Amino acid sequence: MEHLEDQRPVSNLRQVIENWLAEDKTDFGPPDFDLFERFKRALNSGGIRAAEPDSDGGWQVNAWVKRAILRGFRMGRLVAMSSGSAPAAFFDRHTYPLRAFDVTDNVRIVPGGTSVRDGSFVAPGVVIMPPSYVNVGAYVDSGTMIDSHVLIGSCAQIGKNVHLSAAVQVGGVLEPAGAMPVIIEDEAFLGGGCGVYEGTIVRKRAVLASGVILSRSTPVFDLVRGEVYRGDIHRPLEIPPRAVVVPGARSAESENARRWGVSLYAAVIVKYRDEKTDAATALEQALR
Repeated sequence: MEHLEDQRPVSNLRQVIENWLAEDKTDFGPPDFDLFERFKRALNSGGIRAAEPDSDGGWQVNAWVKRAILRGFRMGRLVAMSSGSAPAAFFDRHTYPLRAFDVTDNVRIVPGGTSVRDGSFVAPGVVIMPPSYVNVGAYVDSGTMIDSHVLIGSCAQIGKNVHLSAAVQVGGVLEPAGAMPVIIEDEAFLGGGCGVYEGTIVRKRAVLASGVILSRSTPVFDLVRGEVYRGDIHRPLEIPPRAVVVPGARSAESENARRWGVSLYAAVIVKYRDEKTDAATALEQALR
């Protein structure tokens, strides 16, 4: 295998990785690990990502990136790793240690148990409150606030100036490689305890009130536009730009459900963002 130097442009990396993935390997040597380290550096820098916006305002999945991440698990061996002054504090594949940060990265990581896995992009200006977890393949853009007990799953894409309140879970999607990861676009606000899963797309400046749960099968009732949004096996659930979503309920349609008064969870769009909403969701700049 050709040895790759860091100076070679990221634009060359896709074809090299795809050729490498086409090899049905079970044994891996130094050239494989060198290539994989270069791949992770490109993820860390944001030069490549698991999904990216297209020219039509949609998103495209880079399946080759996700396949290479999966190969990294196959390559790795279980080792004892240390965290700070505690030796052998955890055990993981040696191909996925914690990502190393420097003060020049301009990422504020408050002490108290946060972990950012190697192979994830965290832009300058991001604030991470403890304890939080950012998994491999994730992309977190500038100005985003990650509050306490937040999980950002594998390959999730988080835009600029997003606020992820305490205990938010953004699900990870690694397999199948062509599946859309969860997307949270610029300036979205997710209230405490929200969960977004299964490739759901939350569009720009949308607001999810505390406790909203969204997955591909969640029906979202738009009281403003008189529409119902759902995902299916061919397309993800999408929350429109500027929508304000709250947790709600809908009647279950069966004889027993009516007899027992059973209702099912639903998400409800009650309005679209206005000045009052902007004031209620404003990020406290003094904390940055």
